[in-house]
Amino acid sequence: MRDDSIKNNKSGEKPKNYAPPQSAEEAKNRAEKAKRPDALSGMVFHAMRMMAGTLVSRVLGLVREMLTAALFGATRQLDAFFVAYTLANLSRQLLAEGALSASFVPVFSRTLASDGRDSAKRLADEALTILIFGCSAVVAAGIILSPFLVNIMAPGFAPEERAVAVTLTRMMFPFLMLVSVGALAMGVLNSLGSFFIPAIAPALSNLAYIIFLLATKSHLSVWNLAFAVLTGGAFHMLLQVYWCSRLKFTLRPRRPSLGDPQLRSMMALFLPYAAGLSLNQLNPVISRMLGSFLDGGSISVLTYADRVLQLPLGLFVIAISQAVLPVLSRQDPNDTASFCDFVRGAMRFNLFVVLPVAAGLCIVSHEVVHLLFFRGAFSEWAWHATGTALSLYALGLPGMASSTVIMRAIYARRMPRTAVLVTGVTVAVNLAASVALMRHFAYAGLAAASATAFTTASLFAAYKLSRNIGERLKIFELSWLWRVLLPLAAMSAALLAFKRFAPYPDTGGLGLRIVWLFAATAGGGAIYAASTLALRCPEWQWIRGAFKKRG
Repeated sequence: MRDDSIKNNKSGEKPKNYAPPQSAEEAKNRAEKAKRPDALSGMVFHAMRMMAGTLVSRVLGLVREMLTAALFGATRQLDAFFVAYTLANLSRQLLAEGALSASFVPVFSRTLASDGRDSAKRLADEALTILIFGCSAVVAAGIILSPFLVNIMAPGFAPEERAVAVTLTRMMFPFLMLVSVGALAMGVLNSLGSFFIPAIAPALSNLAYIIFLLATKSHLSVWNLAFAVLTGGAFHMLLQVYWCSRLKFTLRPRRPSLGDPQLRSMMALFLPYAAGLSLNQLNPVISRMLGSFLDGGSISVLTYADRVLQLPLGLFVIAISQAVLPVLSRQDPNDTASFCDFVRGAMRFNLFVVLPVAAGLCIVSHEVVHLLFFRGAFSEWAWHATGTALSLYALGLPGMASSTVIMRAIYARRMPRTAVLVTGVTVAVNLAASVALMRHFAYAGLAAASATAFTTASLFAAYKLSRNIGERLKIFELSWLWRVLLPLAAMSAALLAFKRFAPYPDTGGLGLRIVWLFAATAGGGAIYAASTLALRCPEWQWIRGAFKKRG
């Protein structure tokens, strides 16, 4: 029929509905290309849902740190608490944002898609049993080995300071069990398409922490902080487990079947990822270990700066990376073109969001710290020291963002050796740079070393991923780069001019300081948004697609 219409067309023009013949392979490639923008819009949609929940969590997290700073300042006793909390909190990075997501989510997502809910439910229950037994052993070992662990992390502590840190560590080690079970529930919820509740669960944890401290303020001591942490961890776990049951996916321990291929696949990935991420936990250990040789309060100011950094880190970086992993896990591993395109798009969207945040935070770091913490026991030295550390941490934020997304791609392609190798590079660079810089720059050198390590690791991870795929990622193509860098330069120039001609009113009232910071951040953000819109950055198309999907 179509051939007859062409033959009878005397003008020689092809009909409007004419399509040239194409092979099955060409048709498949064309269909896949049509799906890629929709996949990126879906990723942005899930990321925006996580951002909404994470915003509440991170704001409450800042309120939590503001309360802690006002009550305890930056002292050696608080240094002991932060050392203990770091040891007890290893599971959050190791499991909640690390090995469990890396190994469980890809296998669970594929099982859910191919074998149905019953098989996926069985896998989750078996994984819960293994997790409970494993965490119980780790908690028991941590309580017994607390003196040894504290000696490693804070060798510069005096005996009485070390004793306080050991007791606090033993009190808080059960926190590992709470957040680990919550991490498994988070993996289930993310795979089921629920991102808001896992994002808001830390908000409930922070709220419980704040309420506990305020309720026990009349009998204030550093021990109150340990009980507040445990209370928050319990609420964090219970909310996510409850929401799984609301989605008719109640988690119950089940005897593991060693012949289950999905469970074996998960465990085969979990062990090397856990080893690599355990190695990654040496980074905060390095900072606190070397910080224990510096002036009292150095560990505290680094921790306060890191807490502020957690707002953009969790709001954008973690949210996007959590949304990326389930989508990547469902990609055809043989379709390297689609996989590479999706990774490139996710990386660019991450940097599109994070670069202006990093630049702005670096420029107004001292003002942010003054507004959040400068009250009560928080001294002027602590203000300037924390502001300096924050500005240096902010320089490493793009590297952290890039590394997080690329590592999710490495997990999706099941590259455990590469994951361990990238982590090893991060630790090695961090240790070498910390030792070299702290001699001349003290705590600032430790912050700069962290930024250097994550930037180096992101470049190395991108290189290894491109080698595995067989294609260059081509993230920083000039056609994309100039559309982002020009608006970034305009925003930075405007912020610097605003600081010079309208200085921050550090002696003014709280309302005036809030207005100043809001004007600076909102004005800088508006300049960046307007400029990138004018230059037609493709990321705005994905954002519009996400809002359409939401509608």
